[in-house]
Amino acid sequence: MNGTEGPDFYIPMLNNTGLVRSPYEYPQYYLASPAAYSLSAAYMFFLFVVGLPVNIFTIHVTLQSKKLRSPINYMQANVALANLFMVIGAFPTTIYSSMCGYFAIGRMGAIFEGFFCFICIIVSIWSVALMAIERVIIVYKPMSNFRFGENFSIMAVCFTWVMGCIASVPPLFGVARYVGEGIQNIGGLDYYTRHTNEPYIMYLFACHIWVPVTIMVLCSVCLLCAGKESETVQGRAESETTRLAVIMVITFLVSILPYAFTAWWLFTHRGAEYGPIFMTVPSLYAKSYAIYNPIFYFWVNKQFRQCTISTLCCGKNPMEEERSTSGHIHSSVSPA
Repeated sequence: MNGTEGPDFYIPMLNNTGLVRSPYEYPQYYLASPAAYSLSAAYMFFLFVVGLPVNIFTIHVTLQSKKLRSPINYMQANVALANLFMVIGAFPTTIYSSMCGYFAIGRMGAIFEGFFCFICIIVSIWSVALMAIERVIIVYKPMSNFRFGENFSIMAVCFTWVMGCIASVPPLFGVARYVGEGIQNIGGLDYYTRHTNEPYIMYLFACHIWVPVTIMVLCSVCLLCAGKESETVQGRAESETTRLAVIMVITFLVSILPYAFTAWWLFTHRGAEYGPIFMTVPSLYAKSYAIYNPIFYFWVNKQFRQCTISTLCCGKNPMEEERSTSGHIHSSVSPA
C-alpha cells in the first residue's frame, strides 16, 4: 500500500515524514500547493455559476415546448436534471472544501459530494444509452412501426433514476463507502483500499458502466453504418436526430471515460503508487459535463435551439421572422 489509510479516509501518500493528517480535520496542503486548491475552487465555482441556470433552462424549455416531446429530448432533459442534481448537491461542497484545503464540514462532505456525483453519472450514462437504443430501433425498425411515445419516454426516465439509486445508495448504508479522492477536496467511491467491497465494485463497473458504454458504442456504430440508408428512407428530421444521438454519445464518452478508466485502474492495481493529482484531474474534468452538454446540445439541435430562442424572446423567434420576411420580399420582387 503506497498510501496512508485511516478511519474512513485514504491519502495517496506514505506517512514517512509524519505529515499526513485526516482530511476531515486538517488542511491537506502537503498534497498540493494552496494555489492548486484555489484553482480547483475557482473552476468549480465557474461550473456552478454556469451549470445552475443552463440546466434549469434546458429543463424548462423541454417541458414548455410541445415540439420537444420526443424521446431524445426527454433523455436530454433527464441528463440536465441529473446535472442539476449534481450542481446543487455536490458543487457547493467541493467549492467550500477546495477553499479550506480539506473537508471542513467533516466526512459528510465526502459522502455528499461522492453520492450526488455518482448518481448523476449513472443516470446520465443510462439516459444516453437508452437514447442510442431508441435511435437504432427507429432506423432499423426491428419491431415494425413501433415508436417510443411519451409514456415510454417517462418510463425510460424512471428507469434511469432507479438504476442510479441502485448503484449509489448502498454505500450510504455500509455496503461500500464514499471517501475523499485525489487532493482530498472531492469525494468518490472507495476503489483502492482494503475496505473495498470487491463484488459490489465489480458489479458497478460491469452493470452500470461497461454494459451501457458497450451499448452506446455498438448502437453508434450501427447508426453510422446506416447513415446512407437513413438519408433515403427517412426524412431529414429523423436523420438529423440520428446524427444528434451519435454526437451526444461521443461527447458523453469523451467526458466520462477518463474518470472511469482511472477508477478501474486504481481498483485493479490497488497498492500501486500514484500521485494525488492522478485522480483529481479526471474527476474535475468529468464534472464539466454538467455545463458543456446542454450548451453543446443547444448548438447541434436545431429544434431545441429554435425553442430556446423563442422562450428567451417571449414566444418570438427573430431569426425565423427575419428569414420569413426576406423570403416574402424575394417573392415580391421576383419577375412574373
